[in-house]
Amino acid sequence: MSKKKENTENTTVEETVEAVETEEVSAEAETAEPTAEEKLQEELKAQKESYLRLAAEYDNYRKRTQAEKLRVYADATAKAVEELLPLSDSVVAALDSTPEDDAQRKGIELIGNQLAKCFEKLGVEAFGEVGEAFDPVYHNAVARTENPDLPQNSIAMVFQKGFKTGDKVIRPAMVQVANCG
Repeated sequence: MSKKKENTENTTVEETVEAVETEEVSAEAETAEPTAEEKLQEELKAQKESYLRLAAEYDNYRKRTQAEKLRVYADATAKAVEELLPLSDSVVAALDSTPEDDAQRKGIELIGNQLAKCFEKLGVEAFGEVGEAFDPVYHNAVARTENPDLPQNSIAMVFQKGFKTGDKVIRPAMVQVANCG
């Protein structure tokens, strides 16, 4: 039995020595410098990450500048239309004051139609009609009246049309409000 015990001890010692040597080799492998392939893989990974970040930054920049261009265009259109609105008001006033049988009325109507087409091409819409619900965002109430034929807080009379482009109000409509209270 003593020989068996001795044999078992030798085997255990040999196994222990092998295990320690294996651990040392694996520890050396972990602390050893990376191979050329590993270095290239790391460099490639860093370059890919850098490229993706740059692509994302460029995409954000492109979207920002596109939105800014649209805002600038909308503001410029609104400013130009704002300058043309007195002309539109004058054409409407000329039509209202010219009798139906007057020869000049046809010319004034043509000018008014051309102006309306220009506004349409620019995406400008007129608003403010009798019977519409009053909305302080779009309408400027300058008078009020009681009228049983109209619903509460509706427009009874339009003194000056309002204009907007998209959601941007260029000029609110000047109106008389019925049955407010």
